[in-house]
Amino acid sequence: MKLDFLFFDAGGGHRSAAQALELVIRQQQRPWEVRLVNLQELLDPLDVFRKLTGLRLQDVYNLMLKKGWTLGSPQLTALMHVLIRLYHSRQVALLEQHWRASRPEMVVSIVPNFNRAIAESVSSALPRTPFATVLTDFADYPPHFWMERESQYLICGSARAVEQARALGHPDERIFRTSGMILHPRYYEPVAVDRRAERVRLGLDPGRRTALVLFGGQGSRVMLEIARRLDTCGLGLQLIMICGRNEKLRRKLGEQKSRLPRFVEGFTAEIPYYMALSDFFIGKPGPGSISEALAMKLPVIVERNAWTLPQERYNADWVVEHGVGMVVPNFRHIGAAVGELLAPRNFERFRANAGSVANRAVFEIPDILAGILARS
Repeated sequence: MKLDFLFFDAGGGHRSAAQALELVIRQQQRPWEVRLVNLQELLDPLDVFRKLTGLRLQDVYNLMLKKGWTLGSPQLTALMHVLIRLYHSRQVALLEQHWRASRPEMVVSIVPNFNRAIAESVSSALPRTPFATVLTDFADYPPHFWMERESQYLICGSARAVEQARALGHPDERIFRTSGMILHPRYYEPVAVDRRAERVRLGLDPGRRTALVLFGGQGSRVMLEIARRLDTCGLGLQLIMICGRNEKLRRKLGEQKSRLPRFVEGFTAEIPYYMALSDFFIGKPGPGSISEALAMKLPVIVERNAWTLPQERYNADWVVEHGVGMVVPNFRHIGAAVGELLAPRNFERFRANAGSVANRAVFEIPDILAGILARS
């Protein structure tokens, strides 16, 4: 059976989630052929952002993340939805053409914003083919972000998302709850490292509390401010800083003077290794980064303010609700937040709560898809 998984590269989480699911399905030897389909490529002929700026929609988004141009992102999201609605019928027609040619037995969306067009096109071109949306955020950012009234099946990683699906009118038999966000299977494998020896190998102190500072695949200039402020907070820390594909940021961090030991890395697939050497996590409230840190039992410190992407704001609330870390209004307060997090009783509580999060979503979703296929 052919299953088409739709992703795009606006941020790294959608492709990563699709690839992680495809890998687990192969490992489980399901009788399926999973095809990873880049929605951006299907809709390229209609990309109004590319016509206006020369950049694809996903590249505009990634540039915003890299430059920190996220103030006003709720208004930009609303404007994007207006443009998507203007091109809706043409999007549906393009997608119908694709489905009639590829003829999948199931379509799975791991992207937001376009699920109305996807649902309508699947229903029109292949009426007997089920369509499922897998949310890769802890909750929806309505309207028209993840969930649509036209959605056939919704796979949600939190109680909040399930409530949102019910409020939109979806019946319980078409709503599925998982235990969290999709993670790569490597986060469930033991990382056999000698923490002290590996810290020394990276030029770090084997006995200091270690913060992992990570802002997704594009990095963020705020890492420079975090490094400066922690350098003067007097907490005796050290830092592992991962800059993603942002080579300019990596160079600046490498040149920045510091009294704290630090190791600076660019893009890497070895995040579990660096997390195994760390004691806590500092970053943006991305669902993937938070979930990866918790899988490695790291308490988190994230920021929530007007610059936070609207779809990620509930993620910060989720951190507080589950007692797995702290949320700061601005990273100007990072020194005080780290001091509070590392107070012995606080740190043990946060670490215990982080370790109690049992997220198995990547292994649960194939069973959910199998059930939908059987029903269809």
